[in-house]
Amino acid sequence: MLAHSVDYAGLFPPATLALEPALRNHAEYVRNQDEWMLGAFVLPIAEFDAAARGLASFDSEHLLRISVLGARTTDAAAFIRSLAATEESIRLFRTSCGDRVAIDQLEAPFPGEMNPDALNETRTALSGLRLNVFLETPAETAVRSIETIAQNNGAHSGRKLCFKLRTGGVTSDAFPSSAQIAAALVAATQHQVPIKFTAGLHHPVRLYHESVQTKMHGFLNVLGAGVLAAERNWSGEQTARMLDDEEP
Repeated sequence: MLAHSVDYAGLFPPATLALEPALRNHAEYVRNQDEWMLGAFVLPIAEFDAAARGLASFDSEHLLRISVLGARTTDAAAFIRSLAATEESIRLFRTSCGDRVAIDQLEAPFPGEMNPDALNETRTALSGLRLNVFLETPAETAVRSIETIAQNNGAHSGRKLCFKLRTGGVTSDAFPSSAQIAAALVAATQHQVPIKFTAGLHHPVRLYHESVQTKMHGFLNVLGAGVLAAERNWSGEQTARMLDDEEP
């Protein structure tokens, strides 16, 4: 269940590496005995050209699997307009990079309230790419967003649309509460919407960190709570208790 569950976001805090060393790290990781847990390399779409020049360490047996990070837009209309350029960029990148690269997923912030019409247009714009699409909205609207995605998934065959939740950042106000994360996990489980998390999960177990002046969520807490919420049909309260656990 946890195979390929941890994406590599070396370009982002806390590592904040340049592209070349981040790719070099990933090339080592895909050859490591623990690569079974390694997911995709998170790559902003704006970095495609630079990444295409740095693929010498990858091949058909050691792929650079990519999660494309889409551009941030100001409103739903702008988001939909951006999808045509996103689709074209992904097609060209796949063609130019050959069998060294596999683009598994696209993740993008969805501006404003998620709505059925925008989800239908998203499906139409990206239908030919055969990848998983994770749409991010704030924690405050996560449950409603997951429910809207689930309704859309139920009305269409083929790949499901997915949800992405931000679990931290570089300031204390970027961290959602355990109750908010638990609500998203339970909703995703109940509605069978794939979910991923981004930012803030830099430590295995929940702890207070001076750098952000708040408690940071642990990636083992989140992974464990997600598995148990799904396997044991946990409530939000049960799930939140595991997210709050600070015992190693």
